[in-house]
Parts: sequence; C-alpha cells; structure tokens
Amino acid sequence: MTSPSPLAAPGLYGAIDDSLEQAAEWYALLRSGQAAADDHGRWQAWLDADARHREAWSYVERISQRFDPIQRSPVRRPATEAYRLARARLTRRRVVLGLAGGGALAWITVRHSPVPDLALAWMADHRTGTGEIRELALSDGTRVWLNTASAFDDDYDAQVRRLVLRSGEVLIQTAPDPARPFLVSTPYGQLRALGTRFTVRIDGADALLAVYEGAVEIRTADGGLTQVVPAGRQARYSRTAIDAGAPADPAREAWSRGILIAQDIPLSEVLRELARYQSGHLGASADVAGIRVLGSYPLTEPDRALAMLAAALPIRIRRSLPWWTSVEARP
Repeated sequence: MTSPSPLAAPGLYGAIDDSLEQAAEWYALLRSGQAAADDHGRWQAWLDADARHREAWSYVERISQRFDPIQRSPVRRPATEAYRLARARLTRRRVVLGLAGGGALAWITVRHSPVPDLALAWMADHRTGTGEIRELALSDGTRVWLNTASAFDDDYDAQVRRLVLRSGEVLIQTAPDPARPFLVSTPYGQLRALGTRFTVRIDGADALLAVYEGAVEIRTADGGLTQVVPAGRQARYSRTAIDAGAPADPAREAWSRGILIAQDIPLSEVLRELARYQSGHLGASADVAGIRVLGSYPLTEPDRALAMLAAALPIRIRRSLPWWTSVEARP
C-alpha cells in the first residue's frame, strides 16, 4: 500500500527535490515588495525550466493561502527578515547552481492533518485542532483520546456502540457491555473491539490499527476481508487488503500523554510526527533525514522539540518563512 508524493496528494509523506525549497524562497522574495524587475524575469525562467518547479510553486501557493493573515499582521519583522534571507539564498543559488540546474539535494516534506473529508470532520461530534490532544468519556464509560486534528462521531443505540472516525487518530479504552458490540468505522473498513485498548489512525491511502489489550477484528470496506489482530500486534488495512501485520510499538500510545518517544528511528519519522502538531511546512534535507534519533520530545510544543533535536544532533533549524521550516545539516 504505497502513497503518492506529497505534491500529488497534500498530507502524505514522500521525497521531492530541491525545487520545493526554491519555490518557498521565490515566494518569500516576490511577496516581500523588495523584488527587483529582473527578479520577476528570473522567477518566470525558473518556473518554466522544469515541470517540478511548477508543481512545487502550486504547492507553496496552496499552503501560503492559509497564512495570509500572518503577512498582513502589523508585526512584520519576522516575515521581512525571512524575505531578506530568501533573496540572499536565491542569489547564492544562481551563482552556484544556475537557474535550470535545480540541484541534487532531495527534500523530504511533511504536511499536517490528513483529512479525507474536511466538511464531515468539521461537523463531527468530537474534534481537536492542530496541536491539541483531548481526552473524553463516552456515555457507556469508554474512554477516548483524540490526537491532533482528529474528529469522530459517536452513534450509540440499543443494539450497537459505534464510533465513526472522520480524520486523524484515536486511542480507545472500551468499557464492557455484553449486550452491545463496540465498532469503529473508517473509510477503509470496520473494526470490532473484543474487550480492548487500541489506536486507529487514518493515514493517507489506508488506516493503521495497533492493539495493546484484547483483540480487534478488521473487516475491509470492499470485499469484506476479515482478520483478528491480537494484543501486541498492529496492521495496516485499505478498502481491499490487510497487511501481514507487525509487532505494535508501545511508544505509539505515548501521544495520548503529549509525548513522542523516539526509539532509534530516522529523523524523518520524528519530523513527520511533529509536523502533525503545527501549521505549515516542516521538511528535512536528504543528508540528515536518515539520522537515528533516541529520546522523548514534547509533541504539543513542536518548536521546543525542534530545539531539543538541534541541541542533540548535527542539524540546524531554518525558517524561510514564518510557516516554512527546514531542517538541514549544521555547517
């Protein structure tokens, strides 16, 4: 079950080339009001040089539309400084790389909040904003933790207890009720809890189930394939397939306490999780994406977590724009 690149489908995870970073810097310069007449010509030449440049430019424009109030704010000093730095970087790029060359540096890019149906998520019975983690108790005593940018509806009646996960991720500790089964519906299928504690996350083109107590039965939306996942195991499933499964990582539950536990995982995976708790773009250059990370980091304070990573690893954090953060090798 592979996912397309983030340029093709915002919210997913993948690798793209240096054009994305260049697009952010061109955007910063052109929005600054300080671009010279020949800068517009150079930007147009860059845009026309490669289809990836046009795709990257569209991606940056889509993100920027969400942050226009930042640019209109009377407190413009951070943005103005970002524009100045962008102009300087682009000048260096022209000298070193040339406009059409693009460069060999690959970038891994991350977007927050994968939401398959924004309208349904917004109207859901229970939801969280970006960076928010919430715990609640349902009428039967079941406890549910909502991760960042998550939403679900609860549909209880005399025969069944049902949660409909609209977006994001939940941790569920079911209460016993022999008369009514506990079901969780996702776009990819239905889960039936068998006296259990588990997480389920809508994750791009599929969903991820991890079981910590009891067991959970998966039934796919198309074809009705079924598989019981016992405690200590996890499995991905789509509308038509269920993977072979793997051991469940106990550290995955830690998000319910606002903690990201990194147990010798690549920096790219750490950033992927942190990106879900902030608005805008968070990416890493290919030369640092594979650095292994150990430790605990505060999920709901991404800036603090990035500072901790920069203090422990040979990396630096660079912000081309107030909403565009890049992680790269320390000089």
